[in-house]
Amino acid sequence: MSSLQVRLSSSAPDSLWGSKAPVSFDKQTATIHLSGADKDQTRSIRKAARVLDGMGIEQVQLAGTWSLDQQWAFAGSFTTAKKQNHIQWAEDANQDKLAKMYQALLFTRNLVNRTPEDIYPQSLASEVVNWLSELAPGHISAKTLVGEELKEAGWTGIYNVGRGSERPPVLLELDYNPSGQADEPVAAALVGKGITFDSGGYSIKASEGMLTMKCDMGGAATVSGGLGLAILQGLNKRVKLFLCCAENLISGHAYKLGDILTYKNGLTVEIVNTDAEGRLVLADGLLAAGETGAPLTINAATLTGAAVMALGGEYHALFGLDKDTQVRMQQFAEQEMEPVWPLPLDIWHQEMCPSPYADTANSRPMKGGGAGGASNAAGFLSRFVANSGKGWVHMDLAGAFNNTATSTMPAGATGMGIRTIARALLDA
Repeated sequence: MSSLQVRLSSSAPDSLWGSKAPVSFDKQTATIHLSGADKDQTRSIRKAARVLDGMGIEQVQLAGTWSLDQQWAFAGSFTTAKKQNHIQWAEDANQDKLAKMYQALLFTRNLVNRTPEDIYPQSLASEVVNWLSELAPGHISAKTLVGEELKEAGWTGIYNVGRGSERPPVLLELDYNPSGQADEPVAAALVGKGITFDSGGYSIKASEGMLTMKCDMGGAATVSGGLGLAILQGLNKRVKLFLCCAENLISGHAYKLGDILTYKNGLTVEIVNTDAEGRLVLADGLLAAGETGAPLTINAATLTGAAVMALGGEYHALFGLDKDTQVRMQQFAEQEMEPVWPLPLDIWHQEMCPSPYADTANSRPMKGGGAGGASNAAGFLSRFVANSGKGWVHMDLAGAFNNTATSTMPAGATGMGIRTIARALLDA
């Protein structure tokens, strides 16, 4: 199959195409017309890539002069769930870097896009372990706690959220230790929400809200993809990865509204909404991360609809009690062309989900958790982090998934966030 050459130009298109046309054509060449600042140009490239995909173009060759970020923008928007590895990179020094980035992107997207019949708690853990072991043979070790083992070990959040399913919940602890030394300090800990399907439990979602819930393990996929990309880019520091995996389903054994969970740190939590389950499983992962002594902890989750309401689907929300770490993560995201935006988090947000029966509730008993829902969820998580939140950042992945294609992105998982996480790990 022949490839369509795609070039960039700072000149306006011929009047035949219209002065605002994002792309024009000449024989076997498509020209993307750029104007404005770098961010505007990147958006123009994404829009043009979506136009080419919509025309049924299968194979492209990026020709002429492209920066790494320009090629990445095109690839992310041209690549779909059904069409992958159909891009030839521009002939420059960025080819190897892009190939590694693209490998991590495809792993992340494909993991999220697969069906909840294929990706369930144990298969999610296995897929991540297998991929990272292939990238770093001899440097990966992993252990899992499954089903009743979680209850016995005191990981109450993951156990209770997942106990309603016939397929048991799982806590994966993966250790990337390139030095091989048992006493090597852990430079960073990653925690990912791995809800492989979310019915909402007894606080059941409507059908249209449930349709996309295969993506609720997007946090687990994103931190795993970020670690894999960092390894491909030469990461030489020890990192521990914790994936909190469960199916949130309804059965006679499912957890219920009014239940009270007691966590390993002694905190009691009243369940007022079984659809606010992500924070319950992440609490266990954050406690486990705190045990590593890592100076940097990053958790990622498709946690709240409130973050989507605040930021739309093109930014991730960023939270932290440690404002220096939060600002540094925002800078990494900007450098890696992945839009994030900080939302408020102060220590008093821990008080925003009160309970008359427990130390806290897992939400507020109203639609979407009430006003400030994303910040209140972050406040809940902050109760479970070590060192009063120093070195911890929480990413609420508002831009992780599109059920239908947009003007800049295809339908499905975006993979956005893996570059930022990889950059943070390399800098740790």
